[in-house]
Amino acid sequence: MGAKTGLLVYADGDINEALRAAPAPDPEQTAALIERLYPGWTIREDEPSSLGDGCYPSYGTTHATSIPGVDIICDQRVMLDHPSLLPAHLVEAGAGRRLILHAMHSVVDWLAFAVWEDGRLVRSLSLSPENGVMENIGDPLPFEAAYWAGEHPVPHDPAWSDEPYALPFHPLDLGEDALRALFGFVLEGMREPDDVDPDGVGLLGFRLTDPDDPDEVAEHEAAIKEAVRAMGPPRRFTYGPDGSLLEIDGP
Repeated sequence: MGAKTGLLVYADGDINEALRAAPAPDPEQTAALIERLYPGWTIREDEPSSLGDGCYPSYGTTHATSIPGVDIICDQRVMLDHPSLLPAHLVEAGAGRRLILHAMHSVVDWLAFAVWEDGRLVRSLSLSPENGVMENIGDPLPFEAAYWAGEHPVPHDPAWSDEPYALPFHPLDLGEDALRALFGFVLEGMREPDDVDPDGVGLLGFRLTDPDDPDEVAEHEAAIKEAVRAMGPPRRFTYGPDGSLLEIDGP
């Protein structure tokens, strides 16, 4: 699995139905949404995208749309280990509405999602195999039940690790079910007949600069390059005859 998300969605009603009937993004309404959520920031237009391709934009780029009943923001800045710490002005912008954060990163098997109802946090979960459960606030939502009941264990593959998987389920599997339950679409796996096609939901692109931290994007990119430099050489694997992972030596 390779899905990544940095989603923030404000909704008045059924998100599934709103996305299914989504018109093309309105430039004026979407620009107004960006200005409202990023007050005082420098805003430049960037390339458009879709919900399928643009829900994890490059750092510094924001994809967005404002359609009847739903406002969508895609931005790496909302990918928080502790979703409950989402900046107050972003939560306050959801007054009278439902606010949902969904963040997922396949490289580290990390998932976080949170739901606010009229500004009140009702559920937040953040977990990864490396860091365990970082946040678990509120009662689990219905789509989580089978995972916490142990119905989706991760098979142990000794060729991949000497230790069993550190969590009772794979965060990315739960992440896809969360996408379907909360928004009506998935990014990977088999689509169901009633799923929304995320590639059919258009998003506009913006380059945003924080006036209080104008070097933020450059610093982020430099940190990524340093982390990559510090990593060891890549390892490559293939599947053996019995389906287990075998490391590939040589070219």
